[in-house]
Amino acid sequence: MVTIPFHQTVRALTPVFTVGIYRVVFASIYETATYISLIPVILGVMLASYGDLSATMLGFFVTLLGTLLAAVKTVATNRLQTAGLHLSALELLYRMSPIACVQSLFIAYLCGELEHFEPQSLTIAGLLILLVNGSIAFGLNVASFEANKRSGALTMTIAANIKQVLTVVLSVILWDIPIRCMNACGIALTLLGGALYGRAELMGIRRNAMDPENGMEEGVKA
Repeated sequence: MVTIPFHQTVRALTPVFTVGIYRVVFASIYETATYISLIPVILGVMLASYGDLSATMLGFFVTLLGTLLAAVKTVATNRLQTAGLHLSALELLYRMSPIACVQSLFIAYLCGELEHFEPQSLTIAGLLILLVNGSIAFGLNVASFEANKRSGALTMTIAANIKQVLTVVLSVILWDIPIRCMNACGIALTLLGGALYGRAELMGIRRNAMDPENGMEEGVKA
């Protein structure tokens, strides 16, 4: 339906959807410097993952919907922990895990995966692998929720974009995968944008500390 470069390019727009959600749903805006820092972050990921951008119309809409839902999930996770219910990371995971399990089983049924599942084929080694995988996923989700609570939804989406280019860097270092000049420029541009975003957030925190009455939550101004 879509190529990997196309998918990565569209997913790079997650920060834009996050900013839009805060603006439309919560009537909140960010500092001008924060908006400016998003430009190199997004463009950098697009250049770093540039390649075959072919996609079907259905693939395009599904990828775009997935990007929107990723932003909604990040914002909702933050709000559930910082406003209203004030859930902890563990409690949020406790309430979401059963729903995720049912969803996964339902999708597995629709895709026909359950028909090929044979419980008797599971070995001790296989069960240990599942246990380790589940433990890692548990730790990852707790760390992700806690980081979202402390740093904010937009920061998490920026970090996700930087993670994409760092994955490319790691593949070059470990497996000596060649990249083009455009990809290298995209990596550098993304890292520069991340640094600019961090600087903008740090300046906002310092201003809030000096003027707490007019402070802004996670750099957002209502």
